[in-house]
Amino acid sequence: MAERPPKIPQSVLVVIHTDALEVLLIERTDAPGFWQSVTGSKDWPEEPFEATARREVLEETGIDAASPGCALSDWFLENVYDIYPQWRHRYAPGVTRNTEHLFGLRVPAGTPVRLSPREHTDYVWLPWQEAAARCFSPSNAEAISLLPRLARPEKA
Repeated sequence: MAERPPKIPQSVLVVIHTDALEVLLIERTDAPGFWQSVTGSKDWPEEPFEATARREVLEETGIDAASPGCALSDWFLENVYDIYPQWRHRYAPGVTRNTEHLFGLRVPAGTPVRLSPREHTDYVWLPWQEAAARCFSPSNAEAISLLPRLARPEKA
């Protein structure tokens, strides 16, 4: 099996939510009890963040961000954080920090979720306050707490 290239320390965090501000959280396969929004790194340095967000949402949840009723919004916010030590081996030697670009994805209530079993074991829809409290990552919890201010509800 070929060795995978190092991860690029530029990623996205996508808060998937309904108009009622219910948030989708997914549980990591490699870290039981770690609940999060969709996250993922660029596949190549020039990959646009929006393309990364769309790809990661589809890979991790089976949700196509271009489906009717869905709306991907660039929140124009970034987090820079230390990569957890247990995951640093995925990056080039000496890389310890990651830049994460934030997006929101509004989906219709009842949108089906199909997890990638390689990455996630379970999912749950929660009101935004409960979702923020359940996240293991402080930056993910903070992003969810911004949802009432940044969400763009569907126009009637």
